[in-house]
Amino acid sequence: MKIPLAWRQLTHNKVRLLVAVLGISFADILMFMQLGFLDALFDSSVILHERLNGDIFLINPQSNSLVAMKSFSRRYLYKSLAVRGVESASPVYLEFAFWKNPFNKSSRAILVLGINPQYKSFNFLNLSKNIQVLKEQDVVLFDEQSRPEFGAVAEEFRRGKKIITELKGKRVKVAGLFSLGTSFSADGNVLTSDLNFLRIFNRHRDSIEIGVIKLTPEADLLTTQQALRQSLPQTIKVLNRTEFMDFEKQYWENSTSIGFIFFLGTTMGFIVGIVIVYQILYTDVDDHLSEYATLKAMGYRDLYFVAVIFQEAVILAFLGYLPGVFISISLYSLTASATSLPMFMTATKSIVVLVSTIIMCCVSGIIAMNKLKSADPADCF
Repeated sequence: MKIPLAWRQLTHNKVRLLVAVLGISFADILMFMQLGFLDALFDSSVILHERLNGDIFLINPQSNSLVAMKSFSRRYLYKSLAVRGVESASPVYLEFAFWKNPFNKSSRAILVLGINPQYKSFNFLNLSKNIQVLKEQDVVLFDEQSRPEFGAVAEEFRRGKKIITELKGKRVKVAGLFSLGTSFSADGNVLTSDLNFLRIFNRHRDSIEIGVIKLTPEADLLTTQQALRQSLPQTIKVLNRTEFMDFEKQYWENSTSIGFIFFLGTTMGFIVGIVIVYQILYTDVDDHLSEYATLKAMGYRDLYFVAVIFQEAVILAFLGYLPGVFISISLYSLTASATSLPMFMTATKSIVVLVSTIIMCCVSGIIAMNKLKSADPADCF
């Protein structure tokens, strides 16, 4: 049987092996967390888009994202009803306002959504059973996944406590709960009727942020979308769901520094891992330089030593990856609980980090192999 030289050399110094595994795990955890935050950024930015109960969406072309929406006239929404294949069209009002915590009286910006209760513009959990109460004056539904800084509204409401507070300086009553979730742009959400929204923000009902268009079952999406673009002026952007979500993601990726920061963090984790593995492999080669020289004198070719170094690199990659992935799963769960952001392990992330770890260790092995050139029997003996 062949002697597993790579494994024997790694396990010869168990302290050094442990340090190498911990170093690679740290680099993997760093990459996992940065990728997790990056995915959470994109996933949370489109949670509202995913819950919109429509097929095509109208927005103002000057809008940049949900945090910077520009309004447009509602008459274009009604004009879309004349296009063949359109079943219904409903307006969505959207704006940020200060919410007063009903318990400690602190104020914090919250995203306010206004809809016509006649249309089911969103697919929110618990919305159907609470849609009728939105017709009452000065009532709102509170997002139970909002951050705790807005107050223990959901918990107290479930206990039967009457929750009355202020939204943009106007007195409102919490009449129910719904479930949406937080994002990097909104720490919390409330939902109300279009009439209550207009009353709270003192706005004209003709000015809307999103037009939600639902098609008939037999309508073709692309054909109807093209017909809407021809029917409506260029001052209105007509997007399907995928385009609407990409529109939001592109803003966070290209127009803000957040996406770049997380990408840079992932790259730094990769570089840190290369440095750590290189130091381990270089030290290992240096410590066994005379043994390598002896093997050379016995007739072993350079290709054999290359294979040994790469075997060590791959072994280190898997040994460091396993604890890294399990620790990252725990950190994802902890972060999701603390921030309400959608952070969870996916097959894509696990494969990306595993491949990156193997590449990272192999690159370190290539650099460390330069030391083998000095393994000359004539110099060592």
